Amino acid sequence: MPANGHKYSILLPTYNEKDNLPIIIWLIVKYMKASGYDYEVIVIDDGSPDGTLDVAKDLQKIYGEDTIVLQPRAGKLGLGTAYIHGIKHATGDFVIILDADLSHHPKFIPEFIKLQESGDYDIVSGTRYAGNGGVYGWDFKRKLISRGANYLSQVLLRPNASDLTGSFRLYKKPVLEKCISSCVSKGYVFQMEMLVRARQHNFTIAEVPITFVDRIYGTSKLGGTEIIQFAKNLLYLFATT
Repeated sequence: MPANGHKYSILLPTYNEKDNLPIIIWLIVKYMKASGYDYEVIVIDDGSPDGTLDVAKDLQKIYGEDTIVLQPRAGKLGLGTAYIHGIKHATGDFVIILDADLSHHPKFIPEFIKLQESGDYDIVSGTRYAGNGGVYGWDFKRKLISRGANYLSQVLLRPNASDLTGSFRLYKKPVLEKCISSCVSKGYVFQMEMLVRARQHNFTIAEVPITFVDRIYGTSKLGGTEIIQFAKNLLYLFATT
């Protein structure tokens, strides 16, 4: 029997993560098995040219089709639609989202679950900017951009969360569906808008301090275009929320 009677669907959107995927899957399996929670990992690959999907198929053979669920898409269609695609196939009553590039360590997932249970929270979000949370492996420029983006977001949007731009979260499944249906943003602003919409719907949010580690393999997908888009969408959310 599961440790608490719930099932957790872990969504892993991927694009060119063939080196990271075996490690992140192994870590998820390790910590979820040790905790005794019922779970599945849904891999949503957006047509990675590096062979990520082939690696995922091999991992499915190792861990089983009940544990590793493959729901690939034809091309790179955006993070928000990847979550929508994943939710359609999720059989859990809770959904956990995290990055596949090892920047989010699965060891924190049991802490998310325990905190959610303690207060029946609608959302539990990982935070780099409260308690003993932190960031490792970033240069000064990247830290400045992240801190600046988070500070501006706090001032303009008042989200009742200390880390608005992070993407390591646990949601009650209906809550995630409601937040996504309310969002209009794409790309990196999407995660920020999710918490803004959660506040509008009066959903409860709790936070777990996490250690964010920069990716080891592959290259960051954050560039100048994403930063400009972030600024535009931040101003849009400020004007409309």
